Formats: sequence, C-alpha cells, structure tokens
Amino acid sequence: MSYALIGQAGILAWSSRVAATRYRAFGIYAVQLLLNALWSPLFFGYHSRGLALLNIVAQWVAIALNIGAFYRIKPAAGLLLVPCILWVSFALIFNGAIWLLNR
Repeated sequence: MSYALIGQAGILAWSSRVAATRYRAFGIYAVQLLLNALWSPLFFGYHSRGLALLNIVAQWVAIALNIGAFYRIKPAAGLLLVPCILWVSFALIFNGAIWLLNR
C-alpha cells in the first residue's frame, strides 16, 4: 500500500503544470526513494543498526520535505505521503529501540 501511495503522489505532482518547483520536489523524491531502498539491506542484510538508524532519520526528513514540496505543487500529492511518514516514524522508533538495546 505504501509504495502505491508514493507512486500515486509522484504521478499527481508530475502531472502538475508548476514546473519550477516540480524539479526540486522530484530531487527530494529521488532521495527519499533511494533512502527507502537502502534501509532494509542496512538493517536486515548487514545488521548495521546504527547506519540504518541514520538512514531512517534522513529518510524521515526527506519525506517531511517531500510532503511540503508536493503539497505546494498539488495538495493531494503531499497528503498521499502522510501514511508513509507515519510508517517511517514507527520504523524509526523500532530501529532506535533495537539499536539502543544492542549497543
């Protein structure tokens, strides 16, 4: 569900005619997607809880910035990313707790 919402948000923002802010927003979007793709290998594959924690903090910031950028382009696009930041907030707390318990 989350990836579908991220994709739909991207489609809505891309279809907007506000080209000047669209390119900046999609730069943030690309960073968000890259960080999202890196978290699972860091946390589960390499068992690098500390790097995964840094990654997910950066991912949370990127999503927050992306919500604002997409919202300025098309409010519905920004709102579609709210469930994503809620999920990442949960994962951040989970990752932080695991890191703290295993230091």
